[in-house]
Order: sequence, then structure tokens, then C-alpha cells
Amino acid sequence: MKILVTGSGGFVGRNLTENLKNIRDGKNLTRPELNITDIYEYDISTEESLLDNYCRDCDFVFNLAGVNRPKEQGEFMSGNYGFASTLLDALKRHHNTCPVMLSSSIQATLIGRYADSEYGRSKLAGEELFFRYGQETDARILVYRFPNLFGKWCRPNYNSAVATFCNAIANDKEYKVNDPVTELELLYIDDLIEEMLDALEGREHRCDYGDNYSCNHSSNDNSNAIGKIRRTEKPDGRFCYVPVTYHVTLGEIVDLLESFKKMPDTLLIPEIPEGSFEKKLFSTYLSYLPERDISYDLFMNVDSRGVFTELIKTVGGGQVSVNITRPGNVRGQHWHNSKWEIFIVVSGHGLIQERKIGRDEKGEPYPVHSFEVTGEQMKAVQMLPGYTHNIINLSDTEDLITVMWANEPFNPEHPDTYFEKVE
Repeated sequence: MKILVTGSGGFVGRNLTENLKNIRDGKNLTRPELNITDIYEYDISTEESLLDNYCRDCDFVFNLAGVNRPKEQGEFMSGNYGFASTLLDALKRHHNTCPVMLSSSIQATLIGRYADSEYGRSKLAGEELFFRYGQETDARILVYRFPNLFGKWCRPNYNSAVATFCNAIANDKEYKVNDPVTELELLYIDDLIEEMLDALEGREHRCDYGDNYSCNHSSNDNSNAIGKIRRTEKPDGRFCYVPVTYHVTLGEIVDLLESFKKMPDTLLIPEIPEGSFEKKLFSTYLSYLPERDISYDLFMNVDSRGVFTELIKTVGGGQVSVNITRPGNVRGQHWHNSKWEIFIVVSGHGLIQERKIGRDEKGEPYPVHSFEVTGEQMKAVQMLPGYTHNIINLSDTEDLITVMWANEPFNPEHPDTYFEKVE
């Protein structure tokens, strides 16, 4: 399959072409049905004559080219409608009726705050042009009205509030939130790319737009209120859409970003459930970090026995630390009521011991459970609640390095840690 991507140097185009290359080069095997042989990248700096060649040979077109912030309002129509017309004319000349995708915008609805949008008018004109082309040629037409986009490589201070805030907060720049309660519908770039790959396989999501607007739609509904219209999932719908979007206020976005910025100091990873907006925003934020903040120092608790360093803390998933035990030394010798841990020796040779607190029915101490561990054959050993435990470096020359996970971050006001030797 030969694929033409116009606007390949833009935010969406760059993400799409890099993912198409992964499939072409055999790096992404999750879509075995896609056989991509050539990717034609066309952008503002590309030799114009190449477009004709690409339109002759391609098997699918992603038309992402467009003008977002021209110097003159009239450039919207020439840059969006005009280029779309040039593209379709080239396909017609070569009688190429391959599927064509159009990157449009929700502003094409010309509803609400978009009513006087020249950008929206140019996008709407482009949509109608594509639909007419589809009727004339029977080519499969995929028109997507994208909401606000965010993700890695998005240009700040341009047309994405998320990119602007990410860049400002990550780089200690001033920023202003005019109205924190303003709500945006946001689409993450990786979700958009997944939909584009679905479209390549003929599995695009289709919908229709109507004027039966309602703000109180159910999250389980197959329709989604946008502006003053409603988008309804429909297998034979005129338009296409990406099924995963998020409705978030500007204030919520900024609050999350400020919490992300504190992570190197607190070591606390915010809650980022799978598929959540928070997870995708955190990934986006990290892509704007300056080089000086990519790495950060950790506090090391050092004594004669070795070094203990906290690495990562989470709200609901506990804490990860690393422990270095010097040759011949013993660490631990304590127990917990509710806290439990997992020790994994990754280097060295050691012995982990644990014993249940108290005495058995005969008045005897409970037996000691011993686990010999090495970095050459890693195993996970659980420290049980109510069991005193230790870790001993059996080597005379090598440090014993242990990765430790605890089910809760250490709280100095409630440590739940009580000294008692195992033996």
C-alpha cells in the first residue's frame, strides 16, 4: 500500500507518518493486515510537482494540510479549500479513486462561538468539496471534524491551549488562564492515530451531526454533545470521528500540570488510570521538559550499613525504593502491622529472613523462614504483615542491591515500623 500524507510536517502529520513508518519497517506488528510499502510525505516545503506523481500512485490519502493562523483572513480559504481542490483535481487527472481522508474541524459547524469563523467556513467549504468529489467518483470519503488536539510535538502558543500550558509550566514561563471554567473537548494524538490506522483498514468510525443539542447526555450514550449540535454514531454516517475524547476545563488542566511539575520533589506519581485523560496529559507534559529537568537528584539515606533511597511514590500503588547493603551487613530487623513489601535482589548474594511475631501454642518463638537470593536468579520475596524481617549481605566483597516495593508510601507520622531482631 502506498500512502500520501499531506501536511506531513505538522503536528498530526508528523505523528502519523512516524507511526506509518513503524508499520512499514516492521517495528509495529499489531496490525498484520497493513502492508505499507511507500509513504509519500507532502508539506509546504515539498516540490509542488511531486504532488502530481504522488496522486497518480497512492492507494490512500490523508489530507492533513491546512492553514490555521494566516496573516490575512482570506488565506484560510486559499490554504484550506484551495489546496483541497488542487489535491482532488490531481487525483481526477489520474483517475485515482482511492480513499481520501480530510482533516476538518468542529469549527466547520459554524455554531455558537464558531458562527463567524473564517477558518470554519474554509473547512466547511472543503468538506462539501470532498463530498461532491465522492459522489462524482465513488471514492470512499472520510471527513473528520476534529476537536482540540493535544500530545507530543504539538506547537505551543499556536492553536492548542494544552500545548501552551504544558510548555509554560514545564519551562517556568508565565501563563494566564482567562476563564478556568471554560470547557474543552480534547482529542489525544495517539487516539487520533489509532483511528487513522483503523481507517486504513476500512474500519473507521462513522457518525452524523444534528441540531438536537442536549448538555445532559449520558456518558454511556453513543452520541456526544458538541457546541450546539449532537454527534450520533451511525455505521453509514456521512462523517467520521474518533470515539475517545475528553471534556475538561482549563482550570483542571492547569491544576494537573502543576501537580506533575512537583513530582521530582515529592516523588509522587499522580493517579493515571489506564485510558484516562490524566495519563495522556502527563505523557504530553513530559515531552515539553527542558533538558535540565529530564533528570533529577534523589535523596540518599546513607549509614555504615549501606544506602536506602526512595524512587517513586504513588497515590494508590505504593512506593518503590532501592536498598544497597554493604558486605557483611544486615538491614531491616523490623515488622509492620499492615504494611507489606516485596524484596527483589538484582545484584549480589544475600539472605532474606522473616519470622512471625510472638510465640506459638507451646510458648516457643515461631520458626524463621529463610530465602537465599542472588541477582543471577532473581526472585520476589514477600515481607508479610506481622512478620519481622531482615536482609543480610552474604558476600565479603560485593554490595547487595535490592529493589523494594511497599504497598503504601512511607509516612513519617505513622511509620508502622517496629524494631525486633529476626533471630
